[in-house]
Amino acid sequence: MTEVYISVDVEASGPVPPAYSMLSIGACVVGAPERSFYAELRPIGEGAVPAAIEVVGLPLDHFQRNGREPRDTMLDFRRWIGEVSGGGEPVFVGFNATFDWAFVNWYFVTFVGENPFGIGGVDIKSYYMGMANVSWAETRSSRLPAELKSSEPETHNALDDARRQAALFERMRTAQ
Repeated sequence: MTEVYISVDVEASGPVPPAYSMLSIGACVVGAPERSFYAELRPIGEGAVPAAIEVVGLPLDHFQRNGREPRDTMLDFRRWIGEVSGGGEPVFVGFNATFDWAFVNWYFVTFVGENPFGIGGVDIKSYYMGMANVSWAETRSSRLPAELKSSEPETHNALDDARRQAALFERMRTAQ
């Protein structure tokens, strides 16, 4: 079965679900970043870490007013994953995937009943660690070699970041 790599990024109100909320989700197909998904979600609770909200760049009440219901969002995201996978196997790809995957998995299981990505995904940091034979500390985005880095600024918009990640993953895969 053909694997379809899907770069996913989330912005959240804190470090773990369900104590904190996924506030936005962005995704794109690796190699076809125009095939994308973006949604802002209504928080599932009041939990918020001030530093996390600062990174997101929008106050929690923005998401309370403008966010979509988590169930509707996750159903739409599952539908989109099915469309872009076209019968292939969707593979979750993330930069520090453990953080993003934890939210995506919890939201899928809680609101839809299943995660179309299954039980794991590709962590770009780990991929680079193995590819370049470097330590974990060397996988930080600030330490990546210039030829792999994007010239686009990190905006902490989930879709922008998903597209940057997708391009980074593509460059790593072709550099080998």
